[in-house]
Amino acid sequence: MGFSAIADLIKYFFTVAGVLVLHFLLTYSMMVRFVANLNPIVFYRNFYPVMAYAFSTSSSNATLPVTLETVEHRLGVKNEVASFTVPLGATINMDGTAIMQGVATVFIAQAYNVPLDIGTQLTMLLVLMLTSKGIAGVPRASLVVVTATCAMFHIPPEGIALILPIDHFCDMGRSMTNVLGNALATSAVSKWEGQL
Repeated sequence: MGFSAIADLIKYFFTVAGVLVLHFLLTYSMMVRFVANLNPIVFYRNFYPVMAYAFSTSSSNATLPVTLETVEHRLGVKNEVASFTVPLGATINMDGTAIMQGVATVFIAQAYNVPLDIGTQLTMLLVLMLTSKGIAGVPRASLVVVTATCAMFHIPPEGIALILPIDHFCDMGRSMTNVLGNALATSAVSKWEGQL
């Protein structure tokens, strides 16, 4: 398809990566500081091994044992809180997945010149946020939801093939974001329960 297709994929990749980094630096750091009442630098330093593991496996579910061990032994969360919130969060706390799905669907719509008014975009983002809550924490599971969402909004679902060449790299970042959000939620619940 020529260099223009590669340039578009590079823009897509950096858009997903940029939003994930922004979410990490702003949203998560503020929540660590003001919701869990922890020092973000110490929190990230203690949780770094799990983030690296999620990044390398591209799977939120594969990190479950490591996440449980880390939140208990390095972040100080009691087992009775961690054993409930970590598995639950691995199923429903998929911030990175929701971010990627929104960007991917809009990218595919733009690639096929499908106009999306603001109402359609907001509806689509709401659908994607809700559907991201039940996605399996395995590599590239979110592509199924993106395909179904494209069909729902009259965007050619075969457009998913456009992002397949680089999806693995995006999946690494979104898996890391997912497990980080899971640890943050676990720490916040533990703090509210007075068990951190």
